[in-house]
Amino acid sequence: MPDHKADTDAIARQGQETAANMVEIASLSAKIWEIYLEKHKQDRSETPDPLNLGPVITDMMQAFLENPQEMADSALQLWQGQAEIWQHAMAKMLGADHAADLPEIPEGGKRFAHKDWSENAVFEYLKQTYLLTSGWMQDTVEHVDGFSGPEQKKAAFYTRLFSESMNPANFFALNPEVLEATANSNGENLVRGLHMMLEDMERGKGELLIRQTDMDAFKVGRDMAVTPGKVIWQNNILQLIQYAPSTDMVYSKPLLFIPPWINKYYVLDLNPQKSLMKYLVGQGYTVFMISWVNPDAAQKDETWDTYLQAVSDAMDVCLVETGQKKLHLGSYCIGGTLTGTLLAKLGKTGDKRVASATFFTALMDFVDAGDLQVFVDDKTIAMVDAQMEDGFLPAQTMASAFNMLRSSDLIWGYIVNNYMLGKDPFPFDLLYWNSDSTAMPAKVHHFYLETFYTQNAFSTGNLVVQDTPILVSDIKVPVYHVATKEDHIAPAGSVYIGAKMMENADVRFVLTGSGHVAGVVNPPAKDKYQYWTNKDISAKTLPEWLDAASETKGSWWPDWDGWLKKRSGKKIAKRPPGKVNGCIEDAPGSFVKKRFDA
Repeated sequence: MPDHKADTDAIARQGQETAANMVEIASLSAKIWEIYLEKHKQDRSETPDPLNLGPVITDMMQAFLENPQEMADSALQLWQGQAEIWQHAMAKMLGADHAADLPEIPEGGKRFAHKDWSENAVFEYLKQTYLLTSGWMQDTVEHVDGFSGPEQKKAAFYTRLFSESMNPANFFALNPEVLEATANSNGENLVRGLHMMLEDMERGKGELLIRQTDMDAFKVGRDMAVTPGKVIWQNNILQLIQYAPSTDMVYSKPLLFIPPWINKYYVLDLNPQKSLMKYLVGQGYTVFMISWVNPDAAQKDETWDTYLQAVSDAMDVCLVETGQKKLHLGSYCIGGTLTGTLLAKLGKTGDKRVASATFFTALMDFVDAGDLQVFVDDKTIAMVDAQMEDGFLPAQTMASAFNMLRSSDLIWGYIVNNYMLGKDPFPFDLLYWNSDSTAMPAKVHHFYLETFYTQNAFSTGNLVVQDTPILVSDIKVPVYHVATKEDHIAPAGSVYIGAKMMENADVRFVLTGSGHVAGVVNPPAKDKYQYWTNKDISAKTLPEWLDAASETKGSWWPDWDGWLKKRSGKKIAKRPPGKVNGCIEDAPGSFVKKRFDA
């Protein structure tokens, strides 16, 4: 006989657990809301249009009005697609064997992996309607006649952000996976999720810092940035690391690397298997790395010129330490832009300390400066200036901007996984690095946005650094220039244009597979991706250059190594770090360990 009492008791226990979880959910929600309000109650810097979208929307609507037939045809196409989806849903609900054909729309990716998005007629209808409508919105904004240039690019970007925010998977009541998890655990998933949200709000001091990985799984100097070395010199804005040799003989000319100060240098030293620093040391180079300070009010007076001077001073330290007259420079992203201006200044003044320069994904020409360009105009720069009243841009501002570039993956996916499903994110070293954001010195950041992004001063001949007018063509040393094919931050075509402007330098331009990080951090042992080479950079555009280029499978690191060895002098006995200058502390040093969310 059925045990009705046991069944009743089980139902009662589930009800009690659910009720207790609902009470805790309410309590946690109140605490989160309280933290948010406390953070924002005195914030007078918020404006009704902080992203300066008003003029863009006006131009877009004008383009729509000027193309009535095109808009009518587009609306009809959307209506027909919606009708086909509805017919398909109704047929499926009625159990028809052959439901109506669906319009051609994208699959939707991993956000719609749960079986109910395809098997349940209601959830499938929600998914298909969303995919059709969001695709229609983005296509309309991107292709309407009379709407182009920076305004169209900005409108397309924010249309995509809006579409991604409206994904039905982001909403508790519309996500079958979340509803299933809530029912199966009596709401325990939401309790776990809100505990995580509360911790992330507290870690962000009132701002939601979404954890993208297990924050306790990694530690700088223990699990990453572990290539042995010493800090041999420092000043107010950088520490200089010299890596310990791993070969008995080394090349005489040293290599100094200038990383970006947006994010931290150890993306190039994530772990021994991925580390470019370990690879270079293993090839017999004496390698130095700049580790930038994570700035605060102490760096409020720093400028682009003082950053240039700091690099120049570090070069002198490297040369004294190694007893050489020349060294190689390597650089990445904004570190490469800084290095380009330094090399132009050295070329203009006849300074001969640099034997060669290598650039990874570095822009010299900013006509098309990638997705970050949508954040930059006169009004948004003024808004950023208001955020930098203490002399620096808070790190979470840059973190938010970069996460918005891939909001579906880096924001919404984690909101559902962490806060609705109550799952801990997977440990991933690259995402730990991505979350280790940096602040920006106010004057340096304003100069960078205004001078490069809005004025494009370096490529147009209107840039002055350290009282010296400079051009990209003032760079006169051998150059190895790397672009990545799928780069959304430094578009490969723009990197190529900047390389072409180095008309007084012997340039080897290399295009690699993948994007801004994976295309650079691609060790040979992984045997991933490919790269293209073509000695002739006379082609006007990157596609024309690529048509005549040769493709090589795997990592480009060995190609760079071969190029660098030819310019690195004879082999000599290895050099221990700090033999001349002395040692301050073990690598990776204290500057890189300072986190903004600690």
